[in-house]
Amino acid sequence: METLGNIIATIDGYLWGPWLLILLFGTHLFLTVRTGFIQRKIGLGIRLSITKDPDAEGDVSQFGALTTALASTIGTGNIIGVGTAIAIGGPGAVLWMWLTGVFGISTKYAESLIAVKYRVKTESGTMLGGAMYALERGLKMKWLGVLFAAFAAICAFGIGTGVQANAVAGLVQETFNIPPWISGLVMAAMVALVLLGGLQWITRVCIGLVPFMSLLYIIGCITILGLNHAYVIPAIQEIFRSAFSARAAGGGFVAAGIMSAARYGIARGLFSNESGMGSAPIVAAAAKTRNSVRQALVSSTGTFWDTVIICALTGLVIVSSVLANPGINAEGMNGSLLTHTSFGQIPFVGNIVLTFGLITFAFSTILGWSYYGERCAEYLLGSIINIPYRILYIAVTFLGTVLSLGMVWDFADALNALMAIPNIIAVLLLSGVVAKETKYYLEGGKIDETSDEPVPPRNTV
Repeated sequence: METLGNIIATIDGYLWGPWLLILLFGTHLFLTVRTGFIQRKIGLGIRLSITKDPDAEGDVSQFGALTTALASTIGTGNIIGVGTAIAIGGPGAVLWMWLTGVFGISTKYAESLIAVKYRVKTESGTMLGGAMYALERGLKMKWLGVLFAAFAAICAFGIGTGVQANAVAGLVQETFNIPPWISGLVMAAMVALVLLGGLQWITRVCIGLVPFMSLLYIIGCITILGLNHAYVIPAIQEIFRSAFSARAAGGGFVAAGIMSAARYGIARGLFSNESGMGSAPIVAAAAKTRNSVRQALVSSTGTFWDTVIICALTGLVIVSSVLANPGINAEGMNGSLLTHTSFGQIPFVGNIVLTFGLITFAFSTILGWSYYGERCAEYLLGSIINIPYRILYIAVTFLGTVLSLGMVWDFADALNALMAIPNIIAVLLLSGVVAKETKYYLEGGKIDETSDEPVPPRNTV
């Protein structure tokens, strides 16, 4: 097992090497130009996210699709992942993470657009879409779509539920001294109550949970920054200085160079918002929307909220807390310990914000990824697999709290990278379609028009 673990870790390290980070960030930049800097339409996307299209084809509202996508992306990466980036790459990693979110908006827009454009309808009337359908219908590359679906269906058990449940169980044991198996039973039962109701129940829970948990976490971070007010401006200065300077950072931070700050900031930013991974478009394809551009704009706001807002606030809290407390030696800490220590410096409020954020973020990620995994499994094996997949997913939720998941995390990371490759191929090769649709609906002033392209039944694909 140790040998197998080392092999998986080596593969993971290669897959997430500089070449993939350059490919993903390069795609963000390319699509930013190809879409005419679609980030300037973020305000329109936010407005559309709370606008209903009741007569449009789809299974859930645009807001429901957005919150379900946010449920999967707003996870432990927004808290522990930010701490990891800072612990290894220094405070400058926060800026690179933020820039990844800004430019990643264009990729989330593009992958969601093609997911809606190439979605199909089942015999029961439900909508299915994502990179696998875009590859099959848009590029006639079904074999690559099959690979994407297989990687995503398996990956959901790792990064979607196993590692999330393990993080919650560890925090609850550390904070309240509750054994992991009890946390596992409670979490598995809660997940079962939601998943057995299908997409409609998942969406309802996410609509209620995601805005609530995100708002409370943001308020908590702002409260901490208020208590650290004397160190907020110095923290921002340190973040910018460290992002473009090879000198050692102050306040006990790791002495990371420019390349290290960029590498880990970009990597954790990509992990956080999943732009380019092809996960969020799977639920975007189920949205009730008049045309592909409307839902693409709504989906793109997910990256804005996830990385541009929440990750940036977390990073600012950590950096300002370290500067405010010279006793913290960030250079000798891993990401998890740095995050816990930084938030813990704020009496009462800090631990509450951290505990609430980790538990709710992880739980919502479990729900969101269950839908992604199930849809990919259905693409491979048909609807007969749906119930067995849900049951297995619930079981893994419990197992994740009682097993050591170091190797599972590396395995899930590797599958995440393997998901990204076919999705990026789809986005880049169909970028002409993205540009054409964007020009027609946005520049043509036809954003409120209904698409005249009927959604085909699945058996004709």
